[in-house]
Amino acid sequence: MSGNSGADHPLNGEQIKQQIQQKARSLGFHKVGLAAVKDWEADSKLQSWLDQGFQADMAWMSNPKRQDIRQLMPDLQSVICVALNYYQPQQRPERPDLAKISRYGWGRDYHRILHKRLKALALWLQDQGFEARYYADTGPIQDKVWAERAGLGWIAKNSNLITREYGSWVFLGEILTSASLPPDPPHLPHCGSCTRCLDACPTDAITQPFVVDANRCIAYHTIENRAETLPPEIAANLQGWVAGCDICQDVCPWNQRFAQPSDVAEFQPYPWNIAPSLSELASISESEWQQRFPASALRRIKPEMLRRNAQASLNQLESSAE
Repeated sequence: MSGNSGADHPLNGEQIKQQIQQKARSLGFHKVGLAAVKDWEADSKLQSWLDQGFQADMAWMSNPKRQDIRQLMPDLQSVICVALNYYQPQQRPERPDLAKISRYGWGRDYHRILHKRLKALALWLQDQGFEARYYADTGPIQDKVWAERAGLGWIAKNSNLITREYGSWVFLGEILTSASLPPDPPHLPHCGSCTRCLDACPTDAITQPFVVDANRCIAYHTIENRAETLPPEIAANLQGWVAGCDICQDVCPWNQRFAQPSDVAEFQPYPWNIAPSLSELASISESEWQQRFPASALRRIKPEMLRRNAQASLNQLESSAE
């Protein structure tokens, strides 16, 4: 549909913004903020990160649209950023024979939850006469950069976005719109001199504050690396992680202080995802994988990858026992 900037809309920009915020909260989003595109400037940090090869095999990170969001919508005026708290308070048993799965994958696939709510908000905006397109891991958008610009939180030293209210346990989504809306002030960083995330990473993936090298990251290798075997330096430091890694989030003081259980029922963990045994995952079959991970974000990790990850952790466990 043709874009409407709001110039001929019966409500002014501030009134439309308030309605958007109210609608977003009524749809269950925990945070909502707005950023104006007219003040957009290219983020040189992304290009520097790409130039150093820190994206590993994630070729999609170099899509030029990621560095110029205006290429996604010619009439783009504003970016509406939303966050959904997904934290679940269950703790993993500290047993070396049990596998560790990142909290983001414990329950139902977050893409489905976010997309349903984002679609409803986008359709509402279209009903108001504005162009609107929604994204949640489905387009070349620097979601953390825009969330910081929209005031949702700040990009931390481990490259996650931290919110004051929920820590970094949030899923992010965006709506690009032709509506010209008053922006929220960008969030200021509050990591201070803390280096807990850098100190805790077993593979030194956080090469310096705010810079993560995917080639060294356990989360990247357990989720994205399709190779038959993991690099030796990764396999030797998995510490039981088979799907993602929460180490840098678990040690974060903001998460330890402010994490609160999500009220989104779909994020309640499937019981078998909290602490499955490494041995059963090391031999999981295609049919068992289908049954264990229904409507799950973990379906990105194919059975052969899950077997590889679990076996690598078992090998590490056996080596340490010798």
